[in-house]
Amino acid sequence: MKDISIVVPLYNEAESLPHLAEWIDRVMREHGFSYEVVMVDDGSKDGSWQVIEKLHSENPAYRGIKFRRNYGKSAALNTGFAAVEGDVVITMDADLQDSPDEVPELYRMIKEDGYDLVSGWKKKRYDSKLAKNIPSKFFNWTTRRMSGIYLHDFNCGLKAYRHDVVKSIEVYGEMHRYIPVIAKWAGFSKIGEKVVQHRKREFGVTKFGMNRFINGYLDLMSIMFMSKFGKQPMHFFGAIGSLSFLAGFVALVVVVIMRLAGRISLTNSVWFYLSMLFVLLGTLLFLAGFIGELVCRNSTTRNQYLIEKEI
Repeated sequence: MKDISIVVPLYNEAESLPHLAEWIDRVMREHGFSYEVVMVDDGSKDGSWQVIEKLHSENPAYRGIKFRRNYGKSAALNTGFAAVEGDVVITMDADLQDSPDEVPELYRMIKEDGYDLVSGWKKKRYDSKLAKNIPSKFFNWTTRRMSGIYLHDFNCGLKAYRHDVVKSIEVYGEMHRYIPVIAKWAGFSKIGEKVVQHRKREFGVTKFGMNRFINGYLDLMSIMFMSKFGKQPMHFFGAIGSLSFLAGFVALVVVVIMRLAGRISLTNSVWFYLSMLFVLLGTLLFLAGFIGELVCRNSTTRNQYLIEKEI
């Protein structure tokens, strides 16, 4: 088993890759690490795959996986995690904003300090304050409050993991923002943080727009639900549905008794229609929970991606 596996998800980063590879090689040689670098090309159109092929021909430590189309960062990370073999797994972005010089200390924190996961914290950022910094702070504050994990920067691309962590978690959709939450949910509770250098982008443009913040909160709601009820959605929908059905049924009985006593007319009583509504909602929620259980127990294709090439 190699000391370190580095997973690099990328999309249209042909200009950055040679510089990143040179930087990684230098750091690995200086510290005597055995290593591999798994570059996952998320459907690039700019020649990134040709650069990866060239890097592999020059150094077999570089491996490549190319998606046939763009699936997103979560898919790239999940596929990279499945491919790695290293004792410690490092993730970093391909745009040179993450520094490979941080890798030795991240490795030490995993091996010597016993962390399951160490997340980078870009304390000083060079991004736009209005477009990224302020929304990111609010996003991180909300995630801390909801997850109980006190990290400053959940979405930092530079992270280190114990080998068992990446082999035990599943990242899909847009859940790469919440990998610490997913890891905690999987039982890996020793999660640390390290202040890391954030560098200005040298090539290309960012691949993320403002919609990532809207999607981010929707994903947070989803993952908090999944962490509690993902395997047993009936516990959520069934409980609410049962309460709704019970409340509607009791109200319906009361309305019928009042009608028999001549106190009200069913067709003119708003309480009759409300009670029927609660009974109907309760039935629908119960059925939603039941269908959710069936989907969870029979889904086999949630994380299958079409891979065009692999080195």
